Formats: sequence, structure tokens, C-alpha cells
Amino acid sequence: MKIIILGAGQVGGTLAENLASEANDITVIDSNESRLRELCDRIDIGVVAGEGSHPDVLVQGGIEDADLLVAVTNNDEINMIACQVAHSLFSTPTKIARVRSTAYLAQPRLFREDSIPIDVLISPEQLVSNYVFRLIEHPGALQVLDFAEGRVQLVAVRAYYGGPLVGQELRFLRQHMPSVDTRVAAIYRRDRPITPEGSTLIEADDEVFFIAAKSDIRAVMSELRRLESPYRRLIVAGGGNIGLRLARKLEARYSVKLIEYHAARCKYLSEQLEHAIVLHGSASDQDLLLEENIEDTDVFLALTNDDEANVMASMLAKRLGARKVMCLINNPAYVDLVQGGEIDIAISPQQTTIGSLLTHVRRGDMVNVHSLRRGAAEAIEVIAHGDSRSSKVVGKSIEDIDLPDGANVGAIVRESPQGSQVIIAHDDVVVETGDHVIVFLIDKKHTRDIERLFQVGFTFF
Repeated sequence: MKIIILGAGQVGGTLAENLASEANDITVIDSNESRLRELCDRIDIGVVAGEGSHPDVLVQGGIEDADLLVAVTNNDEINMIACQVAHSLFSTPTKIARVRSTAYLAQPRLFREDSIPIDVLISPEQLVSNYVFRLIEHPGALQVLDFAEGRVQLVAVRAYYGGPLVGQELRFLRQHMPSVDTRVAAIYRRDRPITPEGSTLIEADDEVFFIAAKSDIRAVMSELRRLESPYRRLIVAGGGNIGLRLARKLEARYSVKLIEYHAARCKYLSEQLEHAIVLHGSASDQDLLLEENIEDTDVFLALTNDDEANVMASMLAKRLGARKVMCLINNPAYVDLVQGGEIDIAISPQQTTIGSLLTHVRRGDMVNVHSLRRGAAEAIEVIAHGDSRSSKVVGKSIEDIDLPDGANVGAIVRESPQGSQVIIAHDDVVVETGDHVIVFLIDKKHTRDIERLFQVGFTFF
């Protein structure tokens, strides 16, 4: 696939790395030549220096026969105009744009073929705030990922000493929970993946990824770790787009305080929020945190656009008694450095956004792609099509499907006249046409194998 990416920042650069490793023809356009040189030194891609919305620059990048344009610069207007130019002058088949401003996103009629022709809108702030919201809904989870419109979730937890299943084989999971169906998709032990089998022992400190219907998640978590009581009191540091979106989602159900440094922004936030308390000050101000009873806070969330400020504020909040701290980290190199010490969860907006972009780039009928373990692993929701003659998966039981190494099917969501049915993928489950199949890949280099596996042969047509 020939893909042009506008923007060589964190999102554009990470996307280029992901796609270049999958035999795509990638060209990155950016006005910052030093960023382009850095990318060229790391990966085998084409680069063009210039303004991404200019027709002549797009022509240099090969827009005339490109399959896909991904506009992810930091400027909404450049992204939107680039899509308009690609559509009007070059009839580019698919156009994806990052749009951050809520003023634009609140007007869905803007983004149509007869106005601004963008096929897929990506809002990192919205994706990150949804991601953090799911973490708050499931106390103790390291990651919570939605499939089939939230009916199925993939959850990562750290197995604790004293958990009922710690020290036991996975096959006993069903005996412990006869009324709950779940499947362990992967285990990471000391950062190395283990493909789960019935005889696999769960050890304390393992990072366990399991999949289950949303209503069963809390029951499964209780088998692996001490179940934490629901969160009630939250402090959000940073009233930017992410902080505001998250506060809006949380304020009706939780006690929320929002700390913002700029007075004018505080005034705006207080007008936008109904129940949350807006505080003017610095999240690294010890006196302010003590005044606001940081020691009684269930979760402190550092969501400013400054990594260092987020890390320092989070460490201070933890020292002062916050039960959990979550920290937004834009620099991917910092994520592994900070998570797991005083900072409980480091949130990478790049990884959250990349999964959403990959969903629209992959071949086959993919509904969801989630990038995991800093891009090393993936969880994919793909729809099975065809029949037993034209498909390599339809009509076969899970144990008979020729999955690549390190891949396993976690669950199937099947639509029927009675409604959606969540089927946990045990070996004897047979895949039917139209099933949403959720696959976990320990090594994302096998993504192409999964794409080929679910492609329909000519006999189907």
C-alpha cells in the first residue's frame, strides 16, 4: 500500500515505524527537516520537506497514485486542507485526519464529501480521555481495551501475592469461576511473553491479559489480585483538551477537582463544567495538594502537555499519600522508565492513537486494532467472511485454525436475531460467517499472516 503521512512528530513518526515494517511504501512530509533526517536514520522511508497542504509538495510525495493520506500534523487546518486538496485534485481514495479542536468536532456536517472530505477523523484527546475513563472504571487494571462496541474487554492486570489463582495452573480458572467464562490471552513475565496453555502457572508479578464479557471483568480480576474498592475522589492536573474532556465524563459519577495553572483557562473551565471544582494553581504546589486533601485522593491524574511536569507532580502526589497516580507521557522513551515505580500507570497518547489509525490501514475487514506493549504486540478485532470453501477460518473450530506462532483467539462476538452473543474462544468453538473474532498477537510481525488468514478466496465471489 502506498501511504503518505503528513507530520513527522510523535504520532506521525510512530505510525511510519509501524507501517514501514509491514512492507508498505511510506512517504513522510514535514516542514521540519531535522525531524525528517532523524526518521530517515531509523527507518527506510521516503521524505519530503515542505508544507503538507500545498499541492506541489503533495505531488513530490507521490499523492497522484497514493492509496491513503494520513494527515497528523499539529495543525488542524493544515490537516483538513490537505485532505480537501487530495480529494479535489488527486481523488485520493482514503483520507485520515487528526482534528483536535472541539469546535470542529462538534460539527459533524463539516466532514462530508460535499464539504471537507475526510473519511476518518482521529481525535487523540478523545481517544486518551476514553482510555483513562476505562481505567478509572476498573480499579487495579493496567490496561482496558474495548471490542465489539464495549461488549467485550481485554484487560491487563498485575497478579499479586495472595491472589486465588497465583501459583496455580490456568486450567483451574474454570473451576474457580464456574459461572464466568474467560480466557487468558497472554502473560508477560519479567517483560517476556509467555503463550498461555492449560499447564501454565501464574506467578506473582505476572502481567496477565485476559478477555471476557464486560460484565464479568471484575469477577476475573478478583481471581488474580486483591479487588480494589471503586474510586471516588479524583484530582486532575491540567485543564487542556484531555483534562476537560475527562472531567466532563467523570464529574457526574465521581468527586472531581481540576487544577489549572492559567487563570483565564480556569474561568473557561469553570463555565464548561457543572460539578467539578476548578482550582487555580500548580499541580506541583505541595501546599495546594495538602490543602485539597491529597492523602484522601483515590487517583491523581497528571494530564498536562509537559512530560517532566507530569512526572514530578505525580511523584509528589504519591509521596503525599494519593492512592494511585496516572501520568500522561508524550515521549515514548520515558514510558518504561516511569511506570511501575511511584507512578502506577504511564499513559502514552501515541500508542492509544496508533491503534485507531492502524484499524483503517490494515487489509481485511478489521474493526479494531489496539497496539500493546509499546507497539510490540497487537489485539485485533476482525470479521470472518465467506464459507467453508472460500475461507480459512469459517466452519472451522478454533483448534483447527492455522494461527501463526504467538497468536490466539480470545473471543468471538456473534450477532443473532436474539441480539449479540459473547463466546469465549475455547478449542471446540466453530467460527461462523459474520463473527467478530478477537485475536491477540504477541508479536505484531505476524499481523500480515492474520490478514491473509481472514481474506476470502475467489470461490466466495
